[in-house]
Amino acid sequence: MQQLSDLNCKGKRVLIRADLNVPLNEKLEITDDNRIKEFLPTLQAVLSQGARATVMSHLGEPSGIDPALSLRPVAKRLSELLGTDVILAPDCVGAEVTKLAADLKDGQVLLLENLRFQPGEKRNDSEFASQLAKLGDVFISDAFATAHRSHASMVGVPKLFKEKAAGLLMQKEMDYYTKALENPRKPLCVVIGGSKVSSKLNALVNLSSKADKLIIGGAMANTFLAAQGLQMGRSLYEPDLAGKALELLGTLARRDCKVYLPVDVVVAPALSSKGLGRAVPVQEIPADTMALDIGPATSLLYKEALHSAETIVWNGPMGAYENEEFARGTHDMCEAIANAHGLTVVGGGDTDAAIHHMQLAHKFSFISTAGGAFLALLEGNSLPGIKALE
Repeated sequence: MQQLSDLNCKGKRVLIRADLNVPLNEKLEITDDNRIKEFLPTLQAVLSQGARATVMSHLGEPSGIDPALSLRPVAKRLSELLGTDVILAPDCVGAEVTKLAADLKDGQVLLLENLRFQPGEKRNDSEFASQLAKLGDVFISDAFATAHRSHASMVGVPKLFKEKAAGLLMQKEMDYYTKALENPRKPLCVVIGGSKVSSKLNALVNLSSKADKLIIGGAMANTFLAAQGLQMGRSLYEPDLAGKALELLGTLARRDCKVYLPVDVVVAPALSSKGLGRAVPVQEIPADTMALDIGPATSLLYKEALHSAETIVWNGPMGAYENEEFARGTHDMCEAIANAHGLTVVGGGDTDAAIHHMQLAHKFSFISTAGGAFLALLEGNSLPGIKALE
């Protein structure tokens, strides 16, 4: 896979697939511009070569054209960060868009309207991909967060280019993946949280052959505890996966991979309960309560388990952190990993949000911009958006 530094973009039309899928509030204002800032170095590198840049991205999950999901706020913010006007196209394909791209002068930027306004994007329609490809002489993909999708802009377009490369963010994401999971400094400790084992079972199976330590938190830990015969009260868990959970624990034991499960949990009658949360040993969960966070003893156990790790990979919160009453476990994990001495790599939107909420992002080696693509790598899957660049 070529890198941006391998290309000569001077005087050329450069088509760039970015992931500028940022959150908007009800006033259509950007509430977190991190993805735009992460893309900026690639765009600036292209412009510094004297190229003409046409940028394409999606935003949200529109069903047809939806003004509320226009990239207009993104164009405005990108203009502010670049210090120069970014032209917003009325669509992503069509005669008017083709003319706008052709009329660009060296150093100018055109942002195409939301790719997902067109049904051909998700279908990887060859004609739609061909129309997009005509907007550039060189193709750069910097949309790692969408690299697990076989969409037209990710897969169909790059196949139509001879000159193509990964952008700086894409390269950075893959470099840290290699450092953390393909060639990690040992011991490697993987921390997995979130709500369901089913959504991360493939990742757990793949990681069982790589990790030296596996820390499991969040509601997914409940399934492992229930599989071992513990009574979970009204806790969220997946009884149909009990057999798989036990099988995985057996596999990890044979590999001499240390598995850490909660020894205590914070319980309450419901997620909406206020002031009723209390920590209990996992053997003593009352029948009328549900486990909603790891407890203080578990936080201490997990902190000790992390202490000797040379590489730490974290995906998924330790509890229902969106409710402040059940956020302590996730906050404790944030602090423990932030203060670890080894390489620390984090992926997943919820985990990212928790770290930024605590203003600890600067203490992590790398925070991925991706959720689904990061999880796909944890599962050991190749990414279509990466393969299309090779």
